Amino acid sequence: MVTTETTKMEIIQEFERLLGRKLEEPAIQKLEKAIQLAEIAYEGLYRKSGEPFISHPIEVAKIVADLKLDVDSLVAAILHDAIEDSSGRVTYEMIEKEFGKDIALIVDGVTKVSRINAPVGNIEQKKKVETIQKMLFAMAEDVRVIFVKLADRLHNMRTIDFVEDEEKRRYKAMETLEVYAPIAHKLGINVIRSELEDLSFKVLHYDEYQRIKNLVAQKKVEREERLTNYIQQLQSALQEHDIDAFVEGRYKHYYSIWNKMIRKGRDFNELYDLLGMRIIVTDVTTCYTVVGIIHSLWVPLPGRFKDYIATPKSNGYRSIHTTVVTQFGEPLEIQIRDQQMHEEAEYGLIAHWAYKEGHGTIDMKQEWLVRLAEWRKELSQGYASLDDLKRELQMSEVFVLTPKGEIIHLPYGATPIDFAYAVHTEIGHHYGGARVNGKIVPIDHQLSNGDVVEIIVNKVSPGPSLDWLRYAKSPRTKAKIKRFFKEKEKEQLLERGKDVLRRVAKKINISIDELLQSQEIQKYQSMHQIDEEEFTTRLGDKSITQEELLIMLGYKEQQKKKVEQKKKRSPTSMVLVDGLETLDILFAKCCNPIPGDSIVGVSSKRGLVIHRSNCRNVIGVGNDRKFPALWRSDITSQFGVVLKMEIDRKERVPDILSRAIEQKIEVRNFKFETIDYDFVIISMNVAVRSLEEFKEVIYFFSSIPGVRKVVRS
Repeated sequence: MVTTETTKMEIIQEFERLLGRKLEEPAIQKLEKAIQLAEIAYEGLYRKSGEPFISHPIEVAKIVADLKLDVDSLVAAILHDAIEDSSGRVTYEMIEKEFGKDIALIVDGVTKVSRINAPVGNIEQKKKVETIQKMLFAMAEDVRVIFVKLADRLHNMRTIDFVEDEEKRRYKAMETLEVYAPIAHKLGINVIRSELEDLSFKVLHYDEYQRIKNLVAQKKVEREERLTNYIQQLQSALQEHDIDAFVEGRYKHYYSIWNKMIRKGRDFNELYDLLGMRIIVTDVTTCYTVVGIIHSLWVPLPGRFKDYIATPKSNGYRSIHTTVVTQFGEPLEIQIRDQQMHEEAEYGLIAHWAYKEGHGTIDMKQEWLVRLAEWRKELSQGYASLDDLKRELQMSEVFVLTPKGEIIHLPYGATPIDFAYAVHTEIGHHYGGARVNGKIVPIDHQLSNGDVVEIIVNKVSPGPSLDWLRYAKSPRTKAKIKRFFKEKEKEQLLERGKDVLRRVAKKINISIDELLQSQEIQKYQSMHQIDEEEFTTRLGDKSITQEELLIMLGYKEQQKKKVEQKKKRSPTSMVLVDGLETLDILFAKCCNPIPGDSIVGVSSKRGLVIHRSNCRNVIGVGNDRKFPALWRSDITSQFGVVLKMEIDRKERVPDILSRAIEQKIEVRNFKFETIDYDFVIISMNVAVRSLEEFKEVIYFFSSIPGVRKVVRS
């Protein structure tokens, strides 16, 4: 594609046009050098469309230029695929040497994010958390990684029709809709968000996309005529008051229309805010003056006035919204803002980027970036889940006020306990009640926009209750409550974790110190940015199970290979009876022996039956019918074993079963008997591979609140 100096200059001139300014000579030379290196990196590569591959990074750089970012971001965009796709022709070290560490880090960050298949659909939860965590780690190193990656995804979605694999096309669209569009929304970059949503919508719901498109087109002429009429009316009124303003029409994008139809259960013809107007003025004071002029022209709809200048959204969005009824009897939504607010509304966090030749600075007051760092920590420590993160990205908000007038942004549906923790963690921990608009309210009271909330602090409170998790709606609140209990129980969890380490070290025949210094554990700790103590704590709270640790260390794979090798040599029984392999055996239902139990073979009319040595049905059997028996060491089969559990009330049964599923404990069947309201006995048949594993199951159930006793039946 790029073969001449003339072509390079044409590309750079296009960058200047999109940036809206002339570049100085050092910046031009840097871009020329980047294009030249890109030619080396992408030589001989072609896209699915048949175009030379270099056309993609150039188009990505144009999107970045249109976002008015700095030259370093443009260079990173041109080279964003260079490390991944150049087969070693271009390396991180080369980019760092030629362009400096900042650009190399941005390219490296985008490369890391591109390697991650973001978790969408029915992917195993642990895998989801790990992949989204990697994505956040890469993005948080430099905010420009997010900008360049969004531009990269936007161009890929614009050209997604060239991808022939239907499954891959749908995955990319779903990933865009679930991860990248919400990130753009939270950063306030609406120019990218709306296009990403429409392009994904077209792939995932093509028929619905075409239907909405056709419905919009049918009344397009009529709508445009009316909108022109409204604009002329408003411009005349503004001129009469000597107000300098830019007035434009605005239309909802297709995905937004479809989403509203689905969410509100309405037909297309029932939506009244498909078009609107935007007024851009010179200053904040004029915004409020314009509201008065609008309301003198048309009747305002009650409850549809929103002042986001006085109370900005958490992503920094500021504007005044009002909805009026026009002379045609239709509602019309109007937005009023000044030029700076408009740039922030369209470009969000990018609008805070201060251009400087050679480097940029960022307004780190953006709450979303603070949350990004917190999410990384909470995901890595197990306090938050991927679902919490997705809800945080996509959720609607309410704003409430402290008694001093400070605005607090909370998720829709938030309760006083969410407010308490948003003000300060310690206030949350010592929550004793709340007043909303001067009245005492219960902990599950749902807060509304504009509520004034005062927390009653209980200074002698020992801390939060686990029941608070039921009332908390904010993932941030839940994470803080979970952290409190985890830290409270840390010593106990550490001891449990050390027990797991001892068992595993003994099993693989090395010391605990050697185990902790192993390459596999060191790699895990580095990837999740945790130390040895946190790793041991995770073993204690079963965030990492003994089984998973053995898999991590490769022990399970080694054992599997040994078993397969033995199976190839000859068929074997699971037990040795009197020192001999015996294939024709039965396992007693009365005592359900499992590997690790002391066992004995008893002859009967049914054949040779294996019992536990202390089984009551073995007592009194003559020695002529008893045969010494031993388990083989290479058994991998599962065995059913029954345990009995005493709990304090029957309402806990669903939670106990749910926790068993989360822990991947296979429950084959169960029944429970209510002795009285405060006492329930559960009989549960679980599948295990050994006595050691069964002891872990008993230990797990014993640690659940409300479980009084767990014994083998």
